[in-house]
Amino acid sequence: MRVALRVNGEDREADVEPRRLLVDLLRDDLGLTGTTVGCGHGVCGSCTVLLDGTAVRSCLVLAVQADGHEVSTVEGLASEDALHPLQQAFHENHALQCGFCTPGFLMVLAGELAADPDLDAGPERLTSVLSSNLCRCTGYVGIRAAAEQAAQVLREQQDPS
Repeated sequence: MRVALRVNGEDREADVEPRRLLVDLLRDDLGLTGTTVGCGHGVCGSCTVLLDGTAVRSCLVLAVQADGHEVSTVEGLASEDALHPLQQAFHENHALQCGFCTPGFLMVLAGELAADPDLDAGPERLTSVLSSNLCRCTGYVGIRAAAEQAAQVLREQQDPS
């Protein structure tokens, strides 16, 4: 089947088998290897991308389901001259060790922060979002600090007064 989708702001097309997963299309066909494959069952969150702005596990989405939709991957976060505030905050807060889960955390947080810049207003909400992805290295302290810092930066960018 032929699929046409917009990936990180660029129109892309590919021929895929009906059972091909979105993660495989992104990594193998489009060369976007920032999206990692962890468990392959939708549990770990390392393959999280945004589909029309909503965080999804790309290991659970068929490529044909993305036909006609917008997909954002970790490669699309940074601009040509600057890191995304989440990426900068992850760097400054040492929110990664091995880095395997990082793309998934960045994308789930990017989606949540775009929908709700006050994500860090209550600890329960942020805990719920962070618990959707698994990290075996960091203990989540740096990831939480990075999410809080990025939320503050994004709010300031929206309301510079």
